[in-house]
Amino acid sequence: MTAVSDASLQAAPVHKARGYWATVGRRLLRDKVSVLCGIILLLILLAAIFAPLLPLADPYQGSMIRRLRPIGTPGYPLGTDELGRDMLSRLIYGGRLSLLIGILPVFLAFCIGTSLGLIAGYAGGKVNTAIMRTVDVFYAFPSVLLAIAISGVLGAGIVNSIVSLTVVFIPQITRVAESVTPSVRSLDFVDAARASGAGHLTIMRVHMLGNVLGPIFVYATGLISVSMILAAGLSFLGLG
Repeated sequence: MTAVSDASLQAAPVHKARGYWATVGRRLLRDKVSVLCGIILLLILLAAIFAPLLPLADPYQGSMIRRLRPIGTPGYPLGTDELGRDMLSRLIYGGRLSLLIGILPVFLAFCIGTSLGLIAGYAGGKVNTAIMRTVDVFYAFPSVLLAIAISGVLGAGIVNSIVSLTVVFIPQITRVAESVTPSVRSLDFVDAARASGAGHLTIMRVHMLGNVLGPIFVYATGLISVSMILAAGLSFLGLG
């Protein structure tokens, strides 16, 4: 009886547990609307990245003869503007700059703000007070005015716009990171890591970072559109 039981146990298939991202991917693939939207966004992203390789008209070359062509005109799928420039080409090339000015400041603020918020939430005490009161100073100014002030000091240009938007977004992401860190710090696996002799940096990097990224990542993705709008405002004022 024991031999049969051992043989049946050895023959039983071993099911490997799915990881977090595998579960997320499986759920997304079941949602047809999400898959369709993802494909459309991916095509837009690829078109913007590889715009120079596509057979597009020069987005800066105009012609008064071709001005205000309607949508569907042969050779101009989206028509032309008042200066005769191809609208499709201008949209795709403009998307490259929009993606750069939208994603890069948020990514930089995400890295810096998450680090500051994680340190403030984990350390607590005077460290938390010093970091969060500094963040509150930036919160005293509206985002638009703060971006205009920083860009005005640094001067016009894409690089300076990215720097100013990064400074604007760091306090917001820091606040979110600091708010979710204390709840993770009090969990049992963090206490177990601390009892096993793990250092503070190891605990924050290995055991806590992955558990606080969810809310921060969701909030940061919403800032991408805000970054594009603020960058457009700076450009309108001659600071972009």
